Amino acid sequence: MGQQSIGYVALLRQNKPFRRLFTAIEVSYIGDWFTVIALFLLSAQESNNSPLAIAGVLAARSLSMAFLEPITGMFADRYSRKRLMILSCFFPLLILIAVLLTGFITSLTSIYLVTVAITASRALFDPAEYAYLPNICSKDELLTANAIASGGWSVALGIGASVGGYTIATYGTNVALAVDVVTYSIAMLLLVTLPEGGPYPQEKEKHGKKSGFTDIAQGWSYVRKTPEIRRVIGLKGAWALGGGAQVFLLVLIGDAVQFGEVATGIGLLYMARGLGSGFGPVAFRTYMGVSEFGARIILIALCLCGGFYLIVSVISWEWYILLFVFLSHAASGINWVLSTTMLQKRSEDEWRGRVAGTDFFLITLMMGLSALISGAVLEYTTFSVRNILAVTALLQVVAGVVWFWLYSDVEKTYLLKRASSNSIE
Repeated sequence: MGQQSIGYVALLRQNKPFRRLFTAIEVSYIGDWFTVIALFLLSAQESNNSPLAIAGVLAARSLSMAFLEPITGMFADRYSRKRLMILSCFFPLLILIAVLLTGFITSLTSIYLVTVAITASRALFDPAEYAYLPNICSKDELLTANAIASGGWSVALGIGASVGGYTIATYGTNVALAVDVVTYSIAMLLLVTLPEGGPYPQEKEKHGKKSGFTDIAQGWSYVRKTPEIRRVIGLKGAWALGGGAQVFLLVLIGDAVQFGEVATGIGLLYMARGLGSGFGPVAFRTYMGVSEFGARIILIALCLCGGFYLIVSVISWEWYILLFVFLSHAASGINWVLSTTMLQKRSEDEWRGRVAGTDFFLITLMMGLSALISGAVLEYTTFSVRNILAVTALLQVVAGVVWFWLYSDVEKTYLLKRASSNSIE
């Protein structure tokens, strides 16, 4: 029942298309975090550190993606996934150049508009990359590829957030945005060199003259009628019930801890988040590849996500909170990679983009609502950051227990039926 996965170095050495894709993603994500930290700080400056205004940046990112992902997921099943990824770098490149040339960011409204515009471009990328990856990686490579991609995202977040925070503190936000322009340019040039990765002509023909909305509805119907996909597709959303608030609250904690400049404190906390998200799946890939461990790993991962933030909610905020943030996101990284690989393997190629769109819709919707609600609670009630951290942590633990109680037996039955295959499920 275990899966024979190729090693990390071997995959990067032998699979040239994946190596190029991974490099492009890494470069792009590093630049992204320069911009994200800049937008957080600009919203704080424009609002006198209003928690709701700062949460609005994360909510604008998450909610705009949530409502676009089903559409861009449909695009990934209709149009060239490679070209969609290229466009997802080209559009924000133009947006950032325009912002730098015009000085457009002068208010909270302009900050949110820029956030939504850049995020809309990112919404093109995620389902396309999600559906593209299984077409350049074999089944034996897929778990390793997802673990590397998660690790790469995490390293990029760690580098981008920490160096971006320092850059903003030293040189200002415009320099950070200019860095992002350069990274988008490099990423786009790398993506141009990739081979086509679907959808293939015979799959495009199945869409015929159907409208895009019909395709989206059929994708949702496919998810609803496929229980082995349906029960996995909400796992990222289960984390995001509390995770959206926690990611937002790191900004406020960065202002409270004494790590130097505010931008530096936020950067270090986001670095811990990023490095943890990569460490978890890379370190525990062997166990994630053992079929019968799947449901238990999901339970443990969600409980640990909440458990470590519960600790953060009660201890004093000194340097060692970086460790608990790191460990919580190591667990969330395991949940992310395991659920992603399950869905990629359980979905047929013609549906994979729409499955990805639905999956991302749920996580980004939950993240946006979680951040927005927590920001409003801080703004209008007497709840503290510590109170909200504790509540969101318990939500993640409860989500893990409920999922395991509902689905562990049916997962076991499903896996027994597929015991002869080498899938992660």
